[in-house]
Amino acid sequence: MGNLFDLTGKVAVITGSSSGIGAGIAEVFAEQGAHVIICGRTPKRAKGVVDGIVAKGGKASFHALEAKDEASIKALIEDTAKEFGRIDILVNNAANTTGHGLTDVKVADVDTEVWDDVMMSDLRSVFLACKYVIPYMQKQGGGAIVNTGSTGAAAGNRSQSAYSVAKGGIEMLTRNVAYQYGKDNIRCNCIRPGLIIHGRNDRLAPQFMRDIFLKEIEVNRYGCPRDIGYMALFLASDEAAFVTSQIIDVDGGMFSHAPQNTPMNEAEVNMTAQ
Repeated sequence: MGNLFDLTGKVAVITGSSSGIGAGIAEVFAEQGAHVIICGRTPKRAKGVVDGIVAKGGKASFHALEAKDEASIKALIEDTAKEFGRIDILVNNAANTTGHGLTDVKVADVDTEVWDDVMMSDLRSVFLACKYVIPYMQKQGGGAIVNTGSTGAAAGNRSQSAYSVAKGGIEMLTRNVAYQYGKDNIRCNCIRPGLIIHGRNDRLAPQFMRDIFLKEIEVNRYGCPRDIGYMALFLASDEAAFVTSQIIDVDGGMFSHAPQNTPMNEAEVNMTAQ
């Protein structure tokens, strides 16, 4: 019996993988034998990920990607298929998580331009990557698609209206791809990360926000990119052959309880201390 989650010989395209969660996924995949295609808008940063993987004995290549440009997405898929003869795994991770900052606010206050831009970068890009990779996967006899969603789509938000709606759309797209192409041996699943701290977003997560999140996380720490990488590895592997159309939270248990439980627990502690 071979090693579990072995990706040796498989080709994995990972969008938005020049940093953060995407880079973590790429590193985990490469460690398990996959040739990973690092995609992003910043060649210098992406080259650092490629070089790091290669230095550890892994296989990695870079392909430029502008997630809002259909031609760029199409070229990524076509060039990869032409070079390697197959695409076994697609991880749709590219998203504009920080670009709109305070402009992605309550529904009535979001500018139409901001809404459209988020939909293009976060939802339309995922649709296009699926659209162009599916025919190749059909031709080769199957494949695995893993989409990165967000726990921001699990409940209403006081802000990030466009972002949370786009991520909710990814969940429905995941189910449609899984249903429509399952008979072609194409599986599609979605990971909803919780609070994942990494180099690029470290400065955007002030301590007061981390403290709020940590009260709701059950494992006493924030997440890291490799936490998402390990779940993506399972979903992309042959061991997950019977898993498709699933929306899986990787959030340290943040959504394991009703929202009133934390303040009620704190109230009980305070009453006991009196």
